Amino acid sequence: MQNTLLPNSSLPLPPGSFGLPIIGETLNFLKDSDFVEKRRQKYGSIFKTHLFGRPNITLLGAEANRFMLTNENKYFVATWPKSTRVLLGPHSLSTNTGEFHTSRRKLIYQAFQPRALASYIPTIERITARYLTHWEQMGTLTWYPELKSYAFDIISTLIFGQENTKSSQLAKLFNGYSEGLFSLTIPLPWSKFSQAVRCRDALLKQIEQIVTQRQADGNLGSDVLGMLLQATDESGDRLSLAELKDQVLVLLFAGHETITSALASFGFLIAQYPAVLTRIREEQARLDISKSLTLEKLKELTYLEQVLKEVLRFIPPVAGGFREIIQDCEFNNYLLPKGWTVQYSIAKTLSDESIYTNPKQFDPDRFSTERAEDKQYSFGYIPFGGGMRECLGKEFAKLELKIFATLSAQNYNWTLLPNQNLELTAIPTPHPRDGLKITLLSVDS
Repeated sequence: MQNTLLPNSSLPLPPGSFGLPIIGETLNFLKDSDFVEKRRQKYGSIFKTHLFGRPNITLLGAEANRFMLTNENKYFVATWPKSTRVLLGPHSLSTNTGEFHTSRRKLIYQAFQPRALASYIPTIERITARYLTHWEQMGTLTWYPELKSYAFDIISTLIFGQENTKSSQLAKLFNGYSEGLFSLTIPLPWSKFSQAVRCRDALLKQIEQIVTQRQADGNLGSDVLGMLLQATDESGDRLSLAELKDQVLVLLFAGHETITSALASFGFLIAQYPAVLTRIREEQARLDISKSLTLEKLKELTYLEQVLKEVLRFIPPVAGGFREIIQDCEFNNYLLPKGWTVQYSIAKTLSDESIYTNPKQFDPDRFSTERAEDKQYSFGYIPFGGGMRECLGKEFAKLELKIFATLSAQNYNWTLLPNQNLELTAIPTPHPRDGLKITLLSVDS
């Protein structure tokens, strides 16, 4: 063990290991889905390591989440691995802190307020129905890559007003870009990071062309991009072109990768729990959702809401988050030194036996009004993070999930094909290793 005490401090550092010189334990962190659990068993709920070139402390538990997420800008500021920081861009909401982050968050929120969300429903419903029909025609398919295309089609249509971009250069570039977001920053042409940087440059060029064309035509549009082009902050200022391009990339990522993971998890889990699907359909029949969907009608689907909350708990799309320590502080009698990074774990919180009864069991009823296990502890249910940096698009993600779940459960049956590897891989977000191979049929078949 190294450095149990720091100069001028009576508090020890947490137990743990820094691993190899320079790279620390980064490779293990990226490749081993049980990285955190193995160290929790060895060292406890707070331990030190070395990740992405910096010493790091991991804090586990609802109280640790509360401490981290309510002390933003006091003890902690958001940080990302270098690869993510570079690829998200210097102007993106995700990589900025302080007043700039606060002002831009308010501006971008205009695309996620309830009136905007309601306007997205017909587009999401139409694209969902089109893809489900296509998958029924395929019969047998590998669902995860299809879900990636579906999610990208929705977010790109909502942002740019361009539907059916599955085979477009934009979608291909984005796939290459997203694959390098969490990677080692190896400056060689063949590395995932370098390939992602090239894809980012090409994406930004295409976004700029779309923006300049709209400005030249004098028609900024009524889609998300149009909203961002016209949005002003409290001082009356608008996003610069450089800012706009970075924010669009963040929206593409946030509205694509994590939602794809949640969609795949819904399909994966419901295929294994037919009784849950039966109850979803019973609720649909009772509420008569055969007509076009609305926010009000979707809110009435309370059991489906429980199911989706359990999907996000059982297989959270985001495992955790990083912060940089900007002032020495302490937690549970351990020193958290300025300049280090600190990590909180969404996944470990959502599987915590002190919060959730039999957490390894898929049980939507844990979120019923009678049990409400997620209400027992502050910061005990955090699939979208928490505090002032909680996911800005969480209501959009929940809306897309609910529409997909509603239409797929209402009209289709799907089964998992045998002889496939259903073990979850975590990069870039959790999904079955073989891509989730299924047979999908109409309920009338």
